[in-house]
Amino acid sequence: MRKEDKAQIIESIAAQIQETPNFYITDISGLNAEQTTKLRRDCFEKGIKLVVVKNTLLHKVLKDMNNEEVTALFPVLEGPTAVMYTTTPNAPAKLIKKYADDGAEKPALKGAYVQECAFVGADKLGELCDIKSREELIGDIIGLLQSPARNVISALQSAGGKLAGIVKTLSERE
Repeated sequence: MRKEDKAQIIESIAAQIQETPNFYITDISGLNAEQTTKLRRDCFEKGIKLVVVKNTLLHKVLKDMNNEEVTALFPVLEGPTAVMYTTTPNAPAKLIKKYADDGAEKPALKGAYVQECAFVGADKLGELCDIKSREELIGDIIGLLQSPARNVISALQSAGGKLAGIVKTLSERE
């Protein structure tokens, strides 16, 4: 590969990481054309970009990031590597888990960089699946904020009948 080609690939990987800071490093070797096509289609439907990369070029990009957390991913850059880029932090983990639940050995998780934290090893798949997306977190916060208001409203509604009874009783006594 020519030096110019390598520089261009490094620039495209760096630009992709800037655009989608959450990425999963996986192994998809051994998949036939039909399985690879199905995986790529599933990734596209979930908003995940799947790219096969050379370990040395990805290593160079990660090294240039000057991030201590990313350096934990260097040991997983061995063997065939595919990168799943995403804006939804848990989407690739759920997709990999779905394939594993269906009995497929690949794609296999090697490591991930999600929400500025590095996860190394396939045993982290459960943790990565449990990470909430931005929309899920906003929904949880809204639910928590609405909870006290609901309690006050329901208390006022139930007390409303009692207050009316008390006012009626007091007015009858006069």
